[in-house]
Amino acid sequence: MLQKAFYIFVKIAVLFLLGLNVRRKELLPSDGPAIIVANHNSHLDTMVLMALMPLSRLKDIKPVAAADYFFSSPKKAWLSEHVLGIIPVERGGADKTEDPLEGCYKALEDGKVLILFPEGSRGEPEQMTDLKKGISYLAERFPSAPVVPVFTHGLGKALPKGSFLLVPFFCDIFIGEPITWKGNRIQFMNSLRDRFTQLSTEKNFAPWE
Repeated sequence: MLQKAFYIFVKIAVLFLLGLNVRRKELLPSDGPAIIVANHNSHLDTMVLMALMPLSRLKDIKPVAAADYFFSSPKKAWLSEHVLGIIPVERGGADKTEDPLEGCYKALEDGKVLILFPEGSRGEPEQMTDLKKGISYLAERFPSAPVVPVFTHGLGKALPKGSFLLVPFFCDIFIGEPITWKGNRIQFMNSLRDRFTQLSTEKNFAPWE
């Protein structure tokens, strides 16, 4: 109930403050297992992507984020788990005896939809950095799960890294055709990079429906 109330507020804020446009919203997965992957420029990224999903599906949408940031204090941990629904992933330096993606595997086995940022951390607005290979391990383990790429323009300017002040800004979300695992890690990562490059160069916007 708390999570739903929070995202109702987020939807209203997105509509009235950001002027959000979404192209090919119908390509977002309606059920899981599935993975949404997006570029990462702002703390708004997760909330906006969650706000694009039907409220009735919120309990099945699971953002993946760094444990060292979102679970660094009891208050953050409670908000991350109970409001944002985050699956924590340990970054470098964590216990190497455990697979950091175990929580993601379990969620996909349970038919959830993951939201994941394969760059690993927030970068400069609209500038993608190298993709981490973790997404390919998820795709390999769940080869039938579609991986849906999403490229966002403007969210990094509306709330850039290091800022806590939201600036009203027109933002555009480009959703690409899903890709699936074809048995080769290099091929998969190249396909994902190519899809992001294609999305990042789109200029024809569609209104958010």
